[in-house]
Amino acid sequence: MEYGQHRKGNESLFGSVDTVALLLYVLLVAIGVISVFSASWVDGEENVFSFSHNYIKQIVWLGISLVMGVVIMLLDRSLWHKIAYFLYAASILALLATLAFGRTVNGAKAWFEFGPVRLQTMEFAKIAIALATARLMSEYNFSISSFKSLVKVALLLFVPLVITYMQNDTGSGLVLCSFIFMLYREGLNKWFCIPIIFIAALFLLSFLYSPTILLVGLILVFTFSESFANNNWQHGIIYLAALFGGSTLLFLLLNALPVVSVTYYGVLLTTTLLSMIGVCIYAYRARLRNIYIMVLLFVVSVLITPTSNAIFTWMKPHQQDRIKTFLGITDDLSLNYNVNQSKIAIGSGRLFGKGYMQGSQIRYGLVPEKHTDFIFCTIGEEFGFFGAIVVLGILLAFIFRLMRMGDNQRETFGRVYCYIVASILLFHILINVGMTIGLVPVMGIPLPLISYGGSSLLAFSIMIFIAFAFDAQTVRELPTYTKW
Repeated sequence: MEYGQHRKGNESLFGSVDTVALLLYVLLVAIGVISVFSASWVDGEENVFSFSHNYIKQIVWLGISLVMGVVIMLLDRSLWHKIAYFLYAASILALLATLAFGRTVNGAKAWFEFGPVRLQTMEFAKIAIALATARLMSEYNFSISSFKSLVKVALLLFVPLVITYMQNDTGSGLVLCSFIFMLYREGLNKWFCIPIIFIAALFLLSFLYSPTILLVGLILVFTFSESFANNNWQHGIIYLAALFGGSTLLFLLLNALPVVSVTYYGVLLTTTLLSMIGVCIYAYRARLRNIYIMVLLFVVSVLITPTSNAIFTWMKPHQQDRIKTFLGITDDLSLNYNVNQSKIAIGSGRLFGKGYMQGSQIRYGLVPEKHTDFIFCTIGEEFGFFGAIVVLGILLAFIFRLMRMGDNQRETFGRVYCYIVASILLFHILINVGMTIGLVPVMGIPLPLISYGGSSLLAFSIMIFIAFAFDAQTVRELPTYTKW
């Protein structure tokens, strides 16, 4: 099907909107407004409708988001395909401009301020990055199993990731890691996803384990992943036996010499890197190009390990404190005050909660950022475990609906885009809820469509309504009947 072929007529367009997904969206933003109202309300306040209140601002942003949603639904879907790269370039320039001239908020120079309005550029850049990635992966010569194609995707994501790190807005940049879910959905071998996830966690693991343990773990993860990916696990076991056996023997022989003193880590690392030559020769003869990807990822992960201390030193003090408290390196409760108060609020809600606007932790301001990044603890205290599960269920149902939209697409561009939107939402939910209950470090990532924030609400709404438009304008493949 040629790109741009879609339903004709606005009546057909709006009649094709996924009603269930639209209702879930409305339900989520409604939950967001009432939660922001509860978290922001001050007893004895007289001017309820003042624009100084966060909940009034959120309602205004919601109105703007809905207007933008209607406009997006009226646009031809082919427009997004045509301007995807232009939007990506514009977003990179906007991120650089923010880095140079933006306003610093909570330690991150990631905002533009226009009078009373503040916009976080990365929130809108995610839309352009999603469209550009979908455009790249819909090119004729793109292949998910091609090393060259995967490098292009990595470079597309790497540039904004570096800029957000320079802005000290690492949390927003890490959202781009969620694209691994989309790549898996598009056909990336699951045994390649495991090493990539391991690399992402390598920075934190380097603070808990010695370099030798990490190196052994890397060797095992990459070897078994490659073995299962190519269905040759016997060769993997032989390689591991030869590598560890040879390294141990070489270590004992060298240390037996009177003038030589080496560590097992140094011997194992040297032996492993030298063995990569043989691995590449094996890959060439067996015509297994995906092994080259494994080798590259392994070398990158080996380089990451010794640089962790340098990266940690470059971090801001508050970021270092978050990592230390999360890993249990320090037991200073004052450094983890937000998370401790959040867990107290959620725990005090018990099964059915204390009731709407009856949460003591929220009412007395004991939980900082209770209306933004920690709004989930507001839901947990007021509606309890049951209410929290209901909200999470609605969020997950919405994600599954977006994935269904992707499955309904008849061309790659729309399918990849819908998968990316679902992946970003899933990553936000996992990180936001995880940090409110102490499972992940605090990163300043909002709960989609629920946390207070004009930039977040508007950006997510635009992103979601583009997916709605793709689904509504998709030509449904009707069954054909043979005339006898």
